[in-house]
Amino acid sequence: MKVGSINPVETIEAGSATRHAMARLTVETPAPGFTELTGPISAWVAGSGIRHGLLTVYCRHTSASLTIQENADPDVQRDLMTALDRLAPRDAPYTHTIEGPDDMPSHVRAMLTGASVAIPVVDGRPGLGTWQGIFLIEHRDAPHRREIVLHIVGA
Repeated sequence: MKVGSINPVETIEAGSATRHAMARLTVETPAPGFTELTGPISAWVAGSGIRHGLLTVYCRHTSASLTIQENADPDVQRDLMTALDRLAPRDAPYTHTIEGPDDMPSHVRAMLTGASVAIPVVDGRPGLGTWQGIFLIEHRDAPHRREIVLHIVGA
């Protein structure tokens, strides 16, 4: 395996002021599936005034999750939901059923996909690739109101 050299985008000078910004984003999910958050998150980052740093996006729920995935072809999202259905089927014999048959598979799916993503901020924008988007994945069958915490640190 060959590893290339690292080309710095910008070096923050010693002594420069580090700033933080924090916000909450409320998302109304329609049903199970992907809700793209890239637009509102990118607008918030741009408005923060922080040009270079690290953005953390965190989902405050155990039956929904976050991911960075392709945002060009919606077939990718459908195929990913199909894969999650195979990995954590709704009709499996789970012990935890008090919150309904969709709850435990939702916890498994959230564990597999994760509660947070960290994204570099470059020139005042999330440093995503060309076809990448930030998505909330709703794993429950009914619509839900989800809270996403945004935190950026940088200069």
